[in-house]
Amino acid sequence: MNAASIVSKVWSFCTTLRDDGVGYGDYLEQLTYLIFLKMADEYSKPPYKRDVGIPKEYNWQQLKSRRGAELEVFYVTLLRELGNKKGMLGQIFTKAQNKIQDPAKLYRLIDMVGDTDWVTMEADVKGDIYEGLLEKNAEDTKSGAGQYFTPRALIKAMVECVRPEPTRTIADPACGTGGFFLAAYDFLVGHAQLDKKQKEFLKHETFFGNEIVAGTRRLCLMNMFLHNIGEIDGESMISPNDALVASSPKSFDYVLANPPFGKKSSMSFTNEEGEQETDDLTYNRQDFWATTSNKQLNFVQHIRTMLKTTGQAAVVVPDNVLFEGGAGEIVRRRLLETADLHTILRLPTGIFYANGVKANVLFFDNREASPKPWTKEVWFYDYRTNIHHTLKKKPLRYDDLQEFVACYHSQNRHKRKETWNVETNPEGRWRKYTYQEIVARDKTSLDIFWLKDKSLSDLDNLPDPEDLATEIIENLEAGLNSFKEVLASLGSNSGIVNT
Repeated sequence: MNAASIVSKVWSFCTTLRDDGVGYGDYLEQLTYLIFLKMADEYSKPPYKRDVGIPKEYNWQQLKSRRGAELEVFYVTLLRELGNKKGMLGQIFTKAQNKIQDPAKLYRLIDMVGDTDWVTMEADVKGDIYEGLLEKNAEDTKSGAGQYFTPRALIKAMVECVRPEPTRTIADPACGTGGFFLAAYDFLVGHAQLDKKQKEFLKHETFFGNEIVAGTRRLCLMNMFLHNIGEIDGESMISPNDALVASSPKSFDYVLANPPFGKKSSMSFTNEEGEQETDDLTYNRQDFWATTSNKQLNFVQHIRTMLKTTGQAAVVVPDNVLFEGGAGEIVRRRLLETADLHTILRLPTGIFYANGVKANVLFFDNREASPKPWTKEVWFYDYRTNIHHTLKKKPLRYDDLQEFVACYHSQNRHKRKETWNVETNPEGRWRKYTYQEIVARDKTSLDIFWLKDKSLSDLDNLPDPEDLATEIIENLEAGLNSFKEVLASLGSNSGIVNT
């Protein structure tokens, strides 16, 4: 079968299962289990003859030989048994469940996967199939999967700016489905003539991540594996541990990340009456500048500690990280002092699957200890003011960020030139502020804009009514989320439980 027919077959069967109430996420999980089993079977035969740790009584051949109710019972047992194994095998099948209740359709899916020789299929074809399904799953807003999926156009632009080099390590402490890893992998393969040692390093030693959600971690591992990262019988490169609990056991050359949305870290517990409650989770770490339950501020602090002295980071953060007082001000000041926070990309709403998100990308380089602040100036690119995107009609494309990538001037950041000029180009989106100008601002705020919002002053140039309505809805949702966080905070402080 050629690549196009395989893609068509995978997608058409997904549509069939959706009619039975099986969503993209459930379909993806079952596909993950079955492709893994089929590839393990292929590897067990010549010329590979590899044992990937799957017991003979639960291998592909045993699964393929069953029908009807017997198949359903056997499949459930297989998933449970393989979930107890070690390494990548155990991570793929952790908490695995059968979501296809019709044995006939399950057999058809097994048959479809069995028709394809997955090991010999090119990585970009396997990867494209899987990435396409991940994006479809993210679009299903009811499933909540969108929070683990960063727009691939944004990821590509971030990687193009950082420009990772061969034989350097790359980490993501909240890696979701692995988007940053795949973009970095593609960049390294496409921009360098790698020798054998460099290729081995890229495949086995470059990427390290954390993902606490078992289902998302499974999708990440399979996504990476299908893109030729890691081995089917190797150790998992993705840890199930909460990255914020303790400092990283090793430091990295690059950290690329979009930590989960939402300000508060919380944990659930059962009170004396047997009722479920939540409590703010504060990480008391000696290597943090400030102790706070603000998850985003904790991730910024943690990412700085993950970097080697020469390490570089590009991190997506919500607006509150730029202006919040208290711990926020402490974190911003210390980041400006101990690292070179050289670039901030201000993003528009309408590009994330989680509604109402106002986000930015912080680019900073770690430095050794110094009595003087390392940040001399911060360059801002305003890609928010008078910019309107929607997920369906006008999604973010890589081309939309090409001007920013050019302005970033990764070849030599010291040769950057502002596009903004108060007299000749007051609408320029690229502007710098000195360290002195920033620390003189209230709370050391990095929440900086200089362009005029045309929708407020020019009635003849109002955006499309649908875009305007979408923006209003997103602003209301963002405000509602803030109120919910305040209410949750009040509840935790007074013993009130919100349901």
